[in-house]
Amino acid sequence: MLGAGAMTNSIPEIRDAEVLFVIGSNTTEAHPIIAMEMKRAVRNGAQLIVADPRAIWLSDIATIYMQLKPGTDVWLLNALAHVLINEGLTDNDFILNHTENFEAVVEAVRDYTPESAEEVTGVAADLIRKAARLYASRRKAGIYYTLGITEHTHGTDNVYGLANLVLMTGHLGLPSAGLNPLRGQNNVQGANDAGASPLYYPGYQRVEDEGVREKFEEAWGASLSPENGINLNVMMAEMAEGNLKGMYVMGEDIVLSEPNASKIERGLNQCEFLVVQDIFENETLRYADVILPAACFAEKDGVFTNSDRRVQRVRKAVDPPGQARADWEVLGDVARAAGYGMPHYTHPREIYAEMAALSPKFSGISHERIEAEGGLQWPCPDANHPGTQYLHQEGPLIGKAQFQAISYRPSAELPSDDYPLVLSTGRTLYHYNTATQTRCDAGPMAHQPECFVQVHKRDARKRDLRHGDLVVVVSRRGRVECRVHVTDKVRPGCVWMPFHFAESPTNKLTNDAGDSVTGTGEYKVCAVRLEKTDRTEETRSV
Repeated sequence: MLGAGAMTNSIPEIRDAEVLFVIGSNTTEAHPIIAMEMKRAVRNGAQLIVADPRAIWLSDIATIYMQLKPGTDVWLLNALAHVLINEGLTDNDFILNHTENFEAVVEAVRDYTPESAEEVTGVAADLIRKAARLYASRRKAGIYYTLGITEHTHGTDNVYGLANLVLMTGHLGLPSAGLNPLRGQNNVQGANDAGASPLYYPGYQRVEDEGVREKFEEAWGASLSPENGINLNVMMAEMAEGNLKGMYVMGEDIVLSEPNASKIERGLNQCEFLVVQDIFENETLRYADVILPAACFAEKDGVFTNSDRRVQRVRKAVDPPGQARADWEVLGDVARAAGYGMPHYTHPREIYAEMAALSPKFSGISHERIEAEGGLQWPCPDANHPGTQYLHQEGPLIGKAQFQAISYRPSAELPSDDYPLVLSTGRTLYHYNTATQTRCDAGPMAHQPECFVQVHKRDARKRDLRHGDLVVVVSRRGRVECRVHVTDKVRPGCVWMPFHFAESPTNKLTNDAGDSVTGTGEYKVCAVRLEKTDRTEETRSV
């Protein structure tokens, strides 16, 4: 829609915002440094809008909190757009000069009134109107979202809906504004930038573009496929069918992180050859034929690129232990052993220089320049360019930004008599993702030693559950035992679990139905029931 897949604005700009719209992001726990900037902005007078099915720390300080039902984001976003259009709150000059297809969105949201949205989302119509008016009333208004938006079968539609709001209000190409996906790990942005995608070579250059492909074929001295690769969700499905014969897993514990984990385990049992390259043991490693020990961030040199496109140096502090080596060294040896004449790089600066030479977005960035000047934000097209603090200042990078008309589609799996509750999953402050690292440390384990399920007090009373009880959470795909946390943070009819604990693998429950564009699994909505267990603390520990 816009021409770049990254935050449009910068993290330091958050503190100067006038309005922050945070949706599908438990920012204080998943992105605590960014959340500090949001708290600072609120202290400076910014108005905060939060939309999330679960009450989070930020909702306590929000001007407006919309506790929508899980999976109803498209209806809410279309209703906000309906208000903006019907009340004349759109930036018509920006729409005319910088966008296309607005008329299709006007038609698409015509029937998404706040009143109809209230029936579907559970958010009061008046609150929807107030949120739309507040967002449109300030120029420095930024939207911030994470996996609560994308981990749905309609996750791409959710992002389209957010981008529509940005475009119709003209909140693009301005400081402290824009559309800002907060990346889930310290170098997810850098991995995508470097081409860790089935669709792109480094620098977001499309695999299907013949000219791009020829450029990389010449540089790499290899024949490259003209076809897009397959995404992770498709890979897991193909593995479950026995069609994926070999796999190389780096820095990811797919047994714990992928939805419908029992299906993943069945697939791994059929996979003929599995390589796991990681810094610690994990659940996926149990299926590996070859294990390659990797160096952690403090044991190697290179760069990380953070959420706001800022390329920063990582410097080796200590030597890696035992046989562990930097990933780039391991990959180079594997490539040469497999018959490809990869150059014998002597330092990561040479690898980055090669990528920058082939990728216009990064052409002006180098290790040497970062050492002298500090982090640089792409696009940075030449060595004299200062980097780009916020995107689209001269208009959308794509030329004319493209509005996308979207319609509400229910989640793939809804509650039923047998599975009456909606489960969502996520991260907590004390553990990270599959906890491969954090469960190795006594501090996080002391704060959060085990898995739990948050249950609304009304649902707990109905099932005679008390805080601390052991319960079995059951979905159509599996059963997981954990401890009950009775709370009013979740909506009645909804429960929430983290997925950090191998003893209680939450992703045995979640649905692997994927988004039609990205393939991202629907971690945020699946139907479950709770079964009280008679097991005692003693029998459980045994």
